[in-house]
Amino acid sequence: MTAHRLTRRAALALFPGAALTACAPADRGAVLDAVLNAPGLGPLSAGEAAAGIREALANGVFAAIAQVGRTDGYFSDGRIHIPLPRRLAKIQSNLRPLGLSGLLDDLELQINRGAETAAPEAKAIFLDAIGAMTIEDALGIVNGGPTSATQFFQRETTPALTRLFTPPIRRALQRTGAIRSFDQLVAATSAIPLAPQIGADAKRDLISHGVGRGLDGLFHYVGREEAAIRANPAKRTSELLRRVFG
Repeated sequence: MTAHRLTRRAALALFPGAALTACAPADRGAVLDAVLNAPGLGPLSAGEAAAGIREALANGVFAAIAQVGRTDGYFSDGRIHIPLPRRLAKIQSNLRPLGLSGLLDDLELQINRGAETAAPEAKAIFLDAIGAMTIEDALGIVNGGPTSATQFFQRETTPALTRLFTPPIRRALQRTGAIRSFDQLVAATSAIPLAPQIGADAKRDLISHGVGRGLDGLFHYVGREEAAIRANPAKRTSELLRRVFG
């Protein structure tokens, strides 16, 4: 393998989880021979490999955003549902049997709604990161673990995504009056020792908690899509992806 060309055999070595993961050891030789001897496939350049990685990442991001960026994409998904921060969740669980948890239930719903609203807007940030990716970045992702691309995204996009997710979550809480009601609750309990300070802390942490958990949910599905593209031939929806991933 030269510095500028990758053979099919080298490409498969770089993508160990792609074509062979699902095969039993006795079958892997036959699969490898079939891929290496497939007609019409010349050597793969490093640029083509990088382009394939960019295409795969874009496909994975679009699928992940479609999963979470819809009504109930967060709220009804037990894997990424955003709960209230721990102190508020404890109060919520104590009040629910008494039928008095409505305010906190609404806060929880609106945090999830804010994340669902923000997620589709994240597409441009991910595409910017993909566009700025170098060949070295792409091949480093190939040589990494099954979610190395997701980790790359987390490093490159988290600050921008945090700024993106914060306003929709704040607006969702303000739009429904949840924050105003929360302030009224704090005021009503002002005579109780420590209650105002606890309330102020909870309000300050509420939005940042929602943003952090919202990003966790988005990256959860980006990681799932990345692993699927590496392992599942049906996910390779273009000729370039089939060439890169075997």
